[in-house]
Amino acid sequence: MVPLRIDVHHHILPPGYTAEVGDSRIGPLIVAGRTPDWSPARSLEAMDRNGIATAVTSISAPGLWFGDVQATRKLARYCNEYAATMRRDHPGRFGFFASLPLPDIDASLAEIEYGLDVLRADGIGLLTNYDGRYPGDEAFAPVFDELNRRGAIVYFHPAAAPCCSCLPEIPAATLDFPFDTTRAVTSLLYSGALSRFRRIRFIFSHAGGTVPFLAQRIARLAVKPEFKRHVPDGVVTELQRLFYDTALSANLFTFRSLLQLVSPAQVLFGSDYPFAPESTLVDTVRGLSELGLTDVDLLAIERDNALRLMPNLKTNVLVT
Repeated sequence: MVPLRIDVHHHILPPGYTAEVGDSRIGPLIVAGRTPDWSPARSLEAMDRNGIATAVTSISAPGLWFGDVQATRKLARYCNEYAATMRRDHPGRFGFFASLPLPDIDASLAEIEYGLDVLRADGIGLLTNYDGRYPGDEAFAPVFDELNRRGAIVYFHPAAAPCCSCLPEIPAATLDFPFDTTRAVTSLLYSGALSRFRRIRFIFSHAGGTVPFLAQRIARLAVKPEFKRHVPDGVVTELQRLFYDTALSANLFTFRSLLQLVSPAQVLFGSDYPFAPESTLVDTVRGLSELGLTDVDLLAIERDNALRLMPNLKTNVLVT
């Protein structure tokens, strides 16, 4: 395929990360039930077969935090330097979202500086909750204050929610992940974070989870004065400022709902590779082509919106 796509939802599994975290933590979250067999070469092969010029990489769930502050700081630095080395070794093929050692605020502020100023990351990658605390929690405000000051891109990937234990036989990626994305967005909305941190460009995985379908239900909460004061421009207006990726979502059921909420200008190509296997990546590419999008809108989703959002992204993407 012609390499024109930019994949903003593409994960890496550095060897030191998989050794530290282990299959017992990674495998149960995903449909396959085991840690994907991954390497930079495997990513490049899948990208080449599917017309992806550049992938912006990130660490997926379960993330980095397992209760040990020093281990989390070390792991965050290792993963970020690994991603930066991948980008250096394969010019134009990779960007990356730097991980933070949350919920450690001081170390996260230091890693923002190192990740963005030294490693030149393309943005920051976060999970939807840390120990059951969601991004609107006031404890996280110093991190978002700094990211807002920088006008950073913040990409959210869902995590398993500690509050839920229903249907334990169903992998978290199937049901819990979309719901946790919705919890994170709602937390940002009604804490006032979205209206406060205007300079941050937020990207949410999997077409926003259940946000498009539940947008009106979420908006009904604004009848409560304590919630309404945090969304002075209205809930739907705030949701329409966000960006959403296509991972596991390039189908009529999801896209019809998403495009009722936002224009194609707010949608970015995402694959969720390798946690979603290459067959799913193939389905995403094909699915987007079968949605009845105009050529202009399809190209915007697959390439142009990412270039607009990240004009400094080093990419070999074909621009016509």
